[in-house]
Amino acid sequence: MAPTQSLSLKDRSPPGLAAGVTEPMIAALVPAFYARVRADPALGPIFDRVIGDGWDEHLAKLCDFWSSVLLMTGRFKGSPMVAHARIAEIRPTHFARWLHLFRQSAERLCPPAAAALFVAKSEMIAQSLQMGIAASRGELPPSRPKPEGSA
Repeated sequence: MAPTQSLSLKDRSPPGLAAGVTEPMIAALVPAFYARVRADPALGPIFDRVIGDGWDEHLAKLCDFWSSVLLMTGRFKGSPMVAHARIAEIRPTHFARWLHLFRQSAERLCPPAAAALFVAKSEMIAQSLQMGIAASRGELPPSRPKPEGSA
């Protein structure tokens, strides 16, 4: 049996590098995508209500977020779960619409490998946010009881 090796974060290669993700790519994708979000009849009003006149700051924060996620820059400082859980009207249909627009934007603006990585990470993040929001609202189904005799 081969010994297992533990990699520290500094030993890991950023996932975006192999896929060709760059800072300019993130800086192009984020505002283009959110322009579509703002124009969307279901998403736009929610984002405009929450962000108001703070779009420049929000877009910069989202560029930092994606840079941290895909290029491991560590620039993002924030709590996405807390920010999203505060928005009472968010529903699974909003996440589905957001993911649809994000996929279209990434596929239109990024090379295939980079687009696929953006989409895969966005889907994982959306699932995590939805679970956290549901938990914060007490909407998760009760856990299944363990069968008798199991530990």
